[in-house]
Amino acid sequence: MTPTVTGALDRVLGARLPAPPEQLRRGPFRRGAFASPLHSERRAARTGAFLGIAFTVCFLTGLISHWVQQPPGWFSWPASPSWLYRVTQGTHVATGLASIPLLLVKLWTVYPKLFEWPPAGSPSRAVSRLAVLVLVGTSVMQLLTGLINIAEWYPFGFFFTTTHYWTGWIAIGAVLVHVGAKAPEIRRGLARRGSPAATAGLDDEQAAELTAVDDEAETGGVPRRAFVLAAGLAVGAVTLTTVGQSFTPLARVSVLGPRIAGVGPQGLPVRQTAEKAGTTDVGADYRLVVEGPQRLELSLADLQAFPQRTERLPISCVEGWSANATWTGVRLADLLEAAGLPPGTEVTVESLQTGGLYRVSTVSAPHARSPRTLLALRLNGEELAPDHGYPVRLIAPNRPGVMQTKWVTRVAPGTGGIGG
Repeated sequence: MTPTVTGALDRVLGARLPAPPEQLRRGPFRRGAFASPLHSERRAARTGAFLGIAFTVCFLTGLISHWVQQPPGWFSWPASPSWLYRVTQGTHVATGLASIPLLLVKLWTVYPKLFEWPPAGSPSRAVSRLAVLVLVGTSVMQLLTGLINIAEWYPFGFFFTTTHYWTGWIAIGAVLVHVGAKAPEIRRGLARRGSPAATAGLDDEQAAELTAVDDEAETGGVPRRAFVLAAGLAVGAVTLTTVGQSFTPLARVSVLGPRIAGVGPQGLPVRQTAEKAGTTDVGADYRLVVEGPQRLELSLADLQAFPQRTERLPISCVEGWSANATWTGVRLADLLEAAGLPPGTEVTVESLQTGGLYRVSTVSAPHARSPRTLLALRLNGEELAPDHGYPVRLIAPNRPGVMQTKWVTRVAPGTGGIGG
């Protein structure tokens, strides 16, 4: 922009807007309505730092989960280590849940800002407040819809995965804009109390006022340390009572986790039952078709005649729970070889279930090549239960549970469905 245009824009955005009549300054708008020193720049900055860390980790691990299920062309997810997705998705859900009390604390420290007088002193101030509205709105939506997804309750009419993904980008963008706009306040809030950096950029009167607020926060009605302790206990309680669904040593205290390892048919939780999938009537005429130069049609007895391999692999669900199990079956690589397909051929795996977004999944080259990827016939030493995919299910290392296709009926070269 030319200096003339830039100057004109600055004048417009910085122009003072007329203040509303003083008679309207009532209730939360009145002077001194929020007397607690805990509604301070320092509390907001420090709470925001912890929230920012949790939110960023949650966002990055969420990107991984989305890209594993809907991979862009440049993205490749490895088959090893087998526990990697378990860690990333468990971290995603744990940091998302921890962000809920952190966000509530953060909003409590800053909500008096909503009632500043005048409400919008200039056009730039009005735009800034609208940007904060976007930040708060998208953050609340991300955490609320994520919580609802963990509970597998979908009262909304939109597709959760796509909405959650794009709202996450908007939210993280709003966070970056907010951090940039509030950088001076954040630096002061994170600086050591009493240091020159704690009052940088303020005149003497403002610095004295900020110091007085900080002093009162140390000894006021709710001292700073008590406030920090209460916030920490809230975050810790949420984490301890849910993280056991993916971190099994804490399973006994994970009383709020929707699923716990060891609970379910054959000692393993279930997300989709055979009844819901419409696969309860698999008969003796079942055949697994493997497409290739030498097309195979295999009965259950034919599959049992192949060399059997046993692997200890986790089921790691997108809702955050995971559990280890022992699987026995035929290596996918052996079936592809028998069908005349080259090693590492990408294939689609189709289910007998009658519908649903996850009826078909793609097995990428690293997983198709892995000797640990099985078409499993047995779970924990027993024939697969119907809810776990009888007669045949896919189990591959380092792969989301929704992509571990159950009730497999066809394997074919190519990509399609989830993961393709």
